Amino acid sequence: MDSKVKILLAEDDLNFGILLVDYLESEGFEVKLCRDGEIALKAFKNGAYEICLLDIMMPKMDGYTLAKQIRTINAKIPILFLTAKSLKEDKVKGFDVGADDYITKPFEEEELLCRIKAIIRRVGDSSQKNETGLINLGKYSFDHKNQALKIGSETKRITEKESEILFYLCNNKNRLVKREELLIAVWGVNDYFLGRSLDVFITKIRKYLKDDEQLKIENIHGVGFIFNVAEK
Repeated sequence: MDSKVKILLAEDDLNFGILLVDYLESEGFEVKLCRDGEIALKAFKNGAYEICLLDIMMPKMDGYTLAKQIRTINAKIPILFLTAKSLKEDKVKGFDVGADDYITKPFEEEELLCRIKAIIRRVGDSSQKNETGLINLGKYSFDHKNQALKIGSETKRITEKESEILFYLCNNKNRLVKREELLIAVWGVNDYFLGRSLDVFITKIRKYLKDDEQLKIENIHGVGFIFNVAEK
């Protein structure tokens, strides 16, 4: 990363919190660990953060209350809940108070990393996206909003999922996108069977782009994809 993304981590389990801090900092983030909701709220008021990772069950102030307080200060800051709660009602409540995502303990650190990156990119895409939603891809014009690929006078309507996958690849062109990262960004989960569906969608998108040899979706076996776009 060119500049470190600052993360506010509210987690009352000190050992778990330290493990997450060490992992995320090794991935290039700057992390502030707070052991209860009140301390986390003070830290948020006094600092500039790009994303908040909040445990739900914490002393003094729980994660739901903390999220509501944070939202009154910054309505757009991304919030991701880390919790052992897995009931549907708990997840619904989390989204109702403004969560962008929700991950249930225990989880793999790599999955958390993918979710964080997906949220950050999604926020960045929405702030930088032009009004038309049009993307020039070599000989093609891609209209993400209207799910259309145009080359010359021919327009191809593509499915919603095809459009979302291509849009994500466009915003991450010429770099390796891991399979789990793409699955979480498009479907919200890293799932084996959805992975098989992803391969089918990628094959279809390759066919749609076949008339421009400067566009190539490269498969990195067992890892992910690189959308190679020749720079002009």
